[in-house]
Amino acid sequence: MAKEEKLITHPVRRVMLQGLGLVEDLVYAGLGLLLATAALALLAIAFKSLATTLFAGLLTGQVVGILDQILLILLIIELLYTVQVSFREHGLMAEPFLVVALIAVIRRVLVLTAELPKLPEAGGTVFAHALIELALLTVMIFVLVVSFIMLRKLTKQKSAVVEEGTKV
Repeated sequence: MAKEEKLITHPVRRVMLQGLGLVEDLVYAGLGLLLATAALALLAIAFKSLATTLFAGLLTGQVVGILDQILLILLIIELLYTVQVSFREHGLMAEPFLVVALIAVIRRVLVLTAELPKLPEAGGTVFAHALIELALLTVMIFVLVVSFIMLRKLTKQKSAVVEEGTKV
């Protein structure tokens, strides 16, 4: 019997692992409820904001703000998905975190580019910092997308190897 199997079969350790697993499940469930509640509340606020903006005839001036709200909701939904995967798999997976990071970076790029026309009035230093931030965010998007693609390829290769192993 392997050492790991021996450790798990010990009654005290098995009970401890089950207890910790239950605590982990409860925390994930709580996080899921909090994220779902926040997403639904933000969705209601976004609908109200959109309706108010449409009736006031100010949609062109508020598009960036509404898009920012939508991306925030999408970010929370992706976090909820990450919690769901973690709950189901009892482990962390990198893909959902890459998607969350990508949405967050794109959200910041959109907000920054919407503010860009106003920045020259704020001063040369503020404008220069905004351009540097925009350049760094662009690099981050590239790195995150490449990481996501590489992770997908690696996952496909691993599943192909597993399928190959089961056929033999």
